[in-house]
Amino acid sequence: MSTLPLVIIILNALVSFKGFNDPLFFDRYKFQIAPLQRGERIRLLSAAFLHADLSHLLFNMLTLYFFADVVLYGVGPLYFVLIYVASLFGGNWYALQRHRNEPYYSAVGASGAVMGVLYAAIMLQPHMGLYMFFIPIPIPAWLFGILYLLYSIYGMKRQLGSIGHDAHIGGAVVGYALILLARPQLLVTDLWLVVLMAFPIIALYFFEKKGQI
Repeated sequence: MSTLPLVIIILNALVSFKGFNDPLFFDRYKFQIAPLQRGERIRLLSAAFLHADLSHLLFNMLTLYFFADVVLYGVGPLYFVLIYVASLFGGNWYALQRHRNEPYYSAVGASGAVMGVLYAAIMLQPHMGLYMFFIPIPIPAWLFGILYLLYSIYGMKRQLGSIGHDAHIGGAVVGYALILLARPQLLVTDLWLVVLMAFPIIALYFFEKKGQI
């Protein structure tokens, strides 16, 4: 693994373990609507380095571990950082808009940033094989990405579990947009991929316009 993603993983681990052992620190820097609306915008960044527990941290960091180098070598270190940070803020901004009338809504985790990297990696290498849940055979990365984002939209609509589906979606949209800016030739060489990966995003737009989500 390259140094840059490793540094990000270490930062996530250090901040998360601090949060595990210091409830006041955790509460001060987690994503929460009311403090954000009071002007504590640092939470949009800090919450993405906190995690609810060790399994949450491991899931996000393992995903980053497996896909970061695909993006890093595909677009270079500066653009990789841009995708990570912009997806982080994109995911949290979307969650803020979705829950703006819920002052006690809170969330933590790097899910938005990681989802942006994952979606960007899939756009760069759509045919790599990935495993999904308990399916014993690998499925193409492009199909994994579509199914996972559709599940996130469904999970957001049904409010499934304590998962930040909003952050997943916001991060994926940013990762998708930025990789197209970096690789506009995909619109010519892989138009099928661009259209298919946009399908969940377009579906979400129409759901929101109709007030169904």
